[in-house]
Amino acid sequence: MASERITLQVGGREVSLSSPDRVLWPQEGITKRELAEYLIAVAEPFLAHNGGRPVSLERFPESIDGESFFSKNPPKGAPEYVESVTVTYNSGRRHPQLVLTEPAAVVWAAQMNTVVFHPWASRADDTDRPVELRIDLDPQPGTDFADAVRAAHGLREVLNEAGLEPWLKTSGNRGLHVFCPIVPEWEFLDVRHAVIAAGRELERRMPEEVTMSWWKEERGERIFVDFNQANRDRTMAGAYSPRPLQAATVSTPVTWEELDGLEPHDFTIRTVPRRLEEVGDPWRGIADNPARIDTLLEWWERDLAEGLGELPFPPDFPKMPGEPPRVQPSRAKKD
Repeated sequence: MASERITLQVGGREVSLSSPDRVLWPQEGITKRELAEYLIAVAEPFLAHNGGRPVSLERFPESIDGESFFSKNPPKGAPEYVESVTVTYNSGRRHPQLVLTEPAAVVWAAQMNTVVFHPWASRADDTDRPVELRIDLDPQPGTDFADAVRAAHGLREVLNEAGLEPWLKTSGNRGLHVFCPIVPEWEFLDVRHAVIAAGRELERRMPEEVTMSWWKEERGERIFVDFNQANRDRTMAGAYSPRPLQAATVSTPVTWEELDGLEPHDFTIRTVPRRLEEVGDPWRGIADNPARIDTLLEWWERDLAEGLGELPFPPDFPKMPGEPPRVQPSRAKKD
């Protein structure tokens, strides 16, 4: 028996959706069709912040309770309006990566059972140079969202002093993502160093609340500044992307004025469209005035001169110049 299929009208195109009644979020009863309708409702701001750049699709063939996998390359049979761009990965390998440029392409991704959209920090017209500096404030065990909020306020002061204007969104879980639009003059490694410099400065000011320690055993009950999210081909959930959590939360742009007292789990597939109708997109205009990272890079050089060097890269990266040994401290002591 052929599976049920419906046709959605999206931006002047017809997009076929198979198994529209498949429940993707069992706790909330949210179906594949409801996901597609959500993406249609938020298409304009979604594409403003995630479109026109390489993107990885995190796909859940059954539901968020089942297995998932990532799609980076355009699959066979993708419609002609689903675009791609050739990117260079950390291994040096080059390969086409998906690029979403219109609402129909986003809904097509829902047809492919995509729940989370992971856009690069660079755009398709220059994939090697990021257009934003990204910092992930990641609560560790024993901390919560309120701790991430305090860290975010401190980070804002640091970035302002470096001449950058930070923008804010919830991660969709317990953390916060801080984005700064930047002039695309630097490659990923330079931007990573700028993030490390900002994180180290924040750690100096809030040593009991913030950590730059890559190794979990050293982090304690502090907010981890995940500097490795600034690397090439390292991504976080995009603005207005759903998350594979039972409440169907969404990574949602917010203003600094509403941050204190915010409950991030209030932002879901079912609530965010109305929020956009009522308050608009807090990230509208985010790319209008990109800043420079010269001051942060000066801080990086200052720290180098004081003996603070490179930090560990993710385990799947090739060994990088100046990188310390990739072994957790407790094991290194035993060796």
